Amino acid sequence: MGSGNWSTDVYAAAARYRAASGTDAFAYSDRVTTSAPRSDWRAHQTLDPFGLTTRESRDSEEHPTSLAISVLFDVTGSMGGVPRTLQTKLPDLFGLLLRKGYTEHPQILFGAVGDATCDRVPLQLGQFESDNRMDDHLGNILLEGGGGGQMTESYELALYAMARHTALDCYEKRGRRGYLFLIGDEMPYGKVKAREIRAVLGESVSQDIPVQDILAELRRTFHVFYILPAGTSYAGNPEVLSLWRALLGQNVIELDDLDAVCETIALTVGLGEEAIDLATGLADLADIGSPAAPSVARALRAYDR
Repeated sequence: MGSGNWSTDVYAAAARYRAASGTDAFAYSDRVTTSAPRSDWRAHQTLDPFGLTTRESRDSEEHPTSLAISVLFDVTGSMGGVPRTLQTKLPDLFGLLLRKGYTEHPQILFGAVGDATCDRVPLQLGQFESDNRMDDHLGNILLEGGGGGQMTESYELALYAMARHTALDCYEKRGRRGYLFLIGDEMPYGKVKAREIRAVLGESVSQDIPVQDILAELRRTFHVFYILPAGTSYAGNPEVLSLWRALLGQNVIELDDLDAVCETIALTVGLGEEAIDLATGLADLADIGSPAAPSVARALRAYDR
């Protein structure tokens, strides 16, 4: 996957059409959650991980130096507003990545995480895309809004899928890791359970995998970040932050304004690719008229080196 090019004009035209027709950007989720009993809820076929083979970020004539960027978000409880925020701010994300030169050929995968112990759809994974199909994948996400209520969700299952079911030319050809942003407000379970891998992905593994082990495997090919936004159930929670910092170190980002999430992702990539320093990135935000600079500055102060 990953052919074609992003167009803000195409995005705007689709938004105008939805507004004129009274269609929500997350029409699949609306249709499923309002017309089907919960027992019949399913992931959209474009994001269903059952039988997952490989999500690929590949070079092409159009994109000879692709860079894989994955954005996975918790859709349980108070996190349900995150995908809607992302969807409305996609042009800002691409404006910074492309027009400001942070990376020339980004390919973005969107996905969603729930709780495999109780949710109907605990994992959804799109494809790596360079064009407006990523907006389609984002809009196909089912906003289940469940979760188990015990300050843990199945983030580790998403990490497993991304570790073992992705192939990245940026890494395989150039030795450069992609980027994975996990947006949530709770903790992972302590291990990836073999029975949940079978149930959700349809594959067999011989034993459970400690979350530290699958994360170490994933970090061979991805820079992994955890973003904890304000306004969520466990924003600022010391137990959540302590666990993620033990796993990821400084790659845990506290964000005091959810509306700044796209800008935070873009500047993190720009910093990681050494295309900018933080001061330059904040100046870029001012240049595009974004009000997110103060929040981004606070969120990324650990990278101001």
